[in-house]
Amino acid sequence: MPTSTLPHFKRLGLALALTFSALSAHAGLAIQHWTTPSGSKVFFVESRALPIVDVQVDFRAAGTEVPAGKAGLAGLTRGLLDAGAGALDEEAIANRVADLGAQIGGGADMDRASLSLRTLSSPAERDGAVELLATLVQQPRFPASAVEREKARSIAGIRESETQPDAILARRFAAAVFPDHAYGRLPTADSVASLTRDDLVAFHARHYTARGATVSIVGDLSRAEAEAIATRLTGGLPAGEALPVSTNTTLPARQTIRVPHPAAQAHIAVGQPGIRRGDPDFFPLLVGNYILGGGGFVSRLTSQVREQRGYAYSVYSYFAPQRDVGPFQIGLQTKGSQADDALKVVSATLDEFLAKGPTEAELQAAKDNLINGFALRLDSNRKMLEQVAAIGSFGLPLDYLDTWRDKVRAVNAQQIRDAFRRHVSPEHLVTVVVGGDGDKAASRNGSAP
Repeated sequence: MPTSTLPHFKRLGLALALTFSALSAHAGLAIQHWTTPSGSKVFFVESRALPIVDVQVDFRAAGTEVPAGKAGLAGLTRGLLDAGAGALDEEAIANRVADLGAQIGGGADMDRASLSLRTLSSPAERDGAVELLATLVQQPRFPASAVEREKARSIAGIRESETQPDAILARRFAAAVFPDHAYGRLPTADSVASLTRDDLVAFHARHYTARGATVSIVGDLSRAEAEAIATRLTGGLPAGEALPVSTNTTLPARQTIRVPHPAAQAHIAVGQPGIRRGDPDFFPLLVGNYILGGGGFVSRLTSQVREQRGYAYSVYSYFAPQRDVGPFQIGLQTKGSQADDALKVVSATLDEFLAKGPTEAELQAAKDNLINGFALRLDSNRKMLEQVAAIGSFGLPLDYLDTWRDKVRAVNAQQIRDAFRRHVSPEHLVTVVVGGDGDKAASRNGSAP
């Protein structure tokens, strides 16, 4: 089949294969920034490698903005933007997306609600896709039937998750680490059941605003064309008001929470509040965590827990910086009968790292791996868009990606020790263990594998 007759995104797949090496060579991104007349922040990268445009619009319309008792409101509001908007019903929106050969996505977490668009850069397809996205953002109808349908679907999902050890672990860990903060309040069947269409309409009006919007654009278009897209997407929104940033001032007390579950494997999380976006300790913690548990098979936790003792197939650690202080977490699964032994090894490994930090050999290996893998963060338009959107939404420096490798290279062992001691305190570590009861029962009966 001649290339010219292939469907739009199959042709793009061929182009991606041809341009992968060129995209991987990016040292950083030339990010242009401006503010629209309506007050929206815009971040733009001109990238002519592929005939596509990727757009993301982020709003302060996420879990942290939801009133107590209404957890799930942000996700439901975001999820129903394409259930009917302007003169289009749900089916018409889906058909329009298909006709344009576009892709519309996004979601809501605790910090951001987003809508993303991928479209061909040819004016007809691009302009039609942007017009559709603007309609979804500015004129959602929230049909009552769709609201009830999605509430029922969400409640069913929550009830199903309440039987799964991983989901139970995530919920109990968040609540224990963030007892007085929105990060610890996850949707429940009751909170979702309480939501009304009026709640969604009011939440959209307050939080989907021009001054609360960050528009990120990457792709095959000019600055003038990017300006027109940003103005179309945000110009019809209400101006909105500045929203306060919630602040977590509570550090949890050291505790261990055990949740019974018949699973043979014990699902374990250990952690506490860690760092927020833009923290000056980010790079020492990034490099240090790679050594502790973020580097896969070359990490200390893997060596101690898996390789030397065989307690778990996988063990990891990470910092998840958010708009406010996000979590530091260590996670693993192990047989219920050896959960306590595995936790002792995790604790001893972390204590030693806090006391002594990394060796010079570990430090150099971690820096080499992080620096050499940096190109994979920018090897597609979509990954570029994700990075640009994070820079824009969280107020990171425009040269963040340009200086990333130099900042990793500059980290030393003393900085890692100091940063870990500032952000990881054994007296505030929360441990949650879910399940393992099935393995313990089998052990008591002499039938453990």
